[in-house]
Amino acid sequence: MNKLLRSSAFTLAVSYIAFGMVALVLFAAPLWYAWQVTIQESRVEMLRIDTQRLSEVFRHDGPDGLVTFINNRVGMQIPGERILLLTDSSLRPLAGNLPRWPGNIPLQPGTYTLPVTLDRKPTRAVFVHTVLPGGFNLLVGRDQSLFAPLLTRFWYGLAAAVAVLSIAGVLGGFLIRRAVLLRVEGIRQTVMAIVQGDWGHRLPTNRGSDELDTLSLTINGMLDQIEQLLHGIRDVSNSIAHDLRTPLAELRSRLEELSLTRPGPEETFAEVDAAVVDVDRVIGIFNALLRLAEIDTGMRRSGFVAVSVDAVARQAVDFYLPAAELKGIVLSYQGEGSADISGDPVLLAQAVSNLIDNALKYTAEGGSIRVETQTLPDAKVRITVADNGPGIPDDEKPKVSTRFYRGDASRGTPGVGLGLTLVASVAKVHGGALALLDNHPGLRAQMMIAAQSSATAGALEPARVGSGSAMPPDDAAAGLGSAAQPGQSLRMRSVS
Repeated sequence: MNKLLRSSAFTLAVSYIAFGMVALVLFAAPLWYAWQVTIQESRVEMLRIDTQRLSEVFRHDGPDGLVTFINNRVGMQIPGERILLLTDSSLRPLAGNLPRWPGNIPLQPGTYTLPVTLDRKPTRAVFVHTVLPGGFNLLVGRDQSLFAPLLTRFWYGLAAAVAVLSIAGVLGGFLIRRAVLLRVEGIRQTVMAIVQGDWGHRLPTNRGSDELDTLSLTINGMLDQIEQLLHGIRDVSNSIAHDLRTPLAELRSRLEELSLTRPGPEETFAEVDAAVVDVDRVIGIFNALLRLAEIDTGMRRSGFVAVSVDAVARQAVDFYLPAAELKGIVLSYQGEGSADISGDPVLLAQAVSNLIDNALKYTAEGGSIRVETQTLPDAKVRITVADNGPGIPDDEKPKVSTRFYRGDASRGTPGVGLGLTLVASVAKVHGGALALLDNHPGLRAQMMIAAQSSATAGALEPARVGSGSAMPPDDAAAGLGSAAQPGQSLRMRSVS
C-alpha cells in the first residue's frame, strides 16, 4: 500500500482529482450565487406586483373592498403560498393570514427578509411593506422554505459529481499506474542489459507518439551516440597503439644499437637525430589529438575575432606555391571579395592548409589545384579546394574524416590520418561542416562555415593576416598556438 501511495502515477491521479474538485467548486459557486440572486430577485419582483395590485384595489374599492379581496384571496390560495396582512394605523389586523403584525418588521416601507413563525413553525420569509393612504399598512410576503428542496437537490447533485469524479480518478490512477509500470519495466530491462555491457539494446517504443515514446526515442538517440563514441574510442585507441608502435620500436632499436655497438661520434649524432625525428612524430600525434580535443570542446570559440576568409585562403595558397611548383602542379586561387566571419583565424588557416596539403599529396605532376572562397545567400561562406587527382571512392568518403582512418590509396604516403578530421572539427566549431564531392576527376573538398552579420562584425576586432614567416607543412608537433592577435601573422601548419 505504501508503494502505491508513493508512486508518481497515483500521486498524479490524486492531483488531478483534487484539481477536478477545485474546478467543480469554482464552477458551482458562481452558479449557486447566480441562482440565489435570480430566485431572490424573482421573489421580490412578484411580491411588488402583488403589492401594486392590492394597492389598486384599495384605491378603487377603499379599505372595505381590500379587506374583502384579501380574505377571498387567503381562502382560495394554498397555505403558505402568500403571506398577507392589512392593518390600520395602530397595527390592528383587519385582514390576512397573520394573526398580528410581526414585531421585527420596521414601520418604514421597504423590503425585508426576516425570521417569522407561520403555523407555529419558525421560518424565514421575504416581506414587502407598503403604507396606504389613511395610515393603513399592507404587508405582502412569501415563505422561503418553499424553495429549500431545490437547494437541497443542487447540493446533492454537486456531492454526486464529486463522488463520481473521485471514483473515476482512483480507478484512472490504478490504470495509469499499471500502464506506466509496464513501460517503466521495459525501460528498466533495457537499461540493465546496457549496464551489463550489451550496447545493442534499445528502449522499446510503440507506434504512437506519446511522451514516453518521445523520451525513449531521445534516449535511444543518445545511446546510439554513446555507442558510436565508444566504438570510436576503441578504434582510436587501436589506431594510436598501431601508429605509435612503429616510431617507438624504431627509437628503441636505434638506442639499443647505440648502446651495444658504441659507434663513433658522427654516427652516434646521426642516430640521435633520427631518434629525435621519431620522438617528434610521436609528439605530433599527441599534439594533433590535443588540438582536436580543444576544438571539439568549443574552447577556441572564446578567441573568435573578425577575420577575412579571402585573406586566410590567399595566404595559404601563397605559402604552398613553391611546393606546388617543385612538383609541377598549378595552384591557383579565386575569390569573390572580402568575406568576413567571426572565427579563429589560426584554426581556419590550419584547416585550409590541411586541405591544400592533402591535395598536393595525391595530385600527380602536371595536375592542378584550385582554391575558391564564396559567400552564399544563406549566410554561409564556402571554402573549396578542388584537385584533379585520383579522388576518394564513395564508400570511403564518410570514413576519411574519422580519426586515424587511412584509405588504401594513402598507405604509402606520410601521415597518421588526422588531417581531414581536424578540418571537419574546425568547420563544426564555426557552425558549418565538411563535404567531400567528386571533381570528375579528383576531389572537391568544401568547408562550409557560418558567415558573420554586420552587427557582429562591427563589435569584433579584426584580425589582420600578414605575410610573416610560416611553419613548414610537416611541423605538426609545434601545435596551433593561441588565436592570432591584430598585427600578428598566421602560420600555416598541416596535420596529416
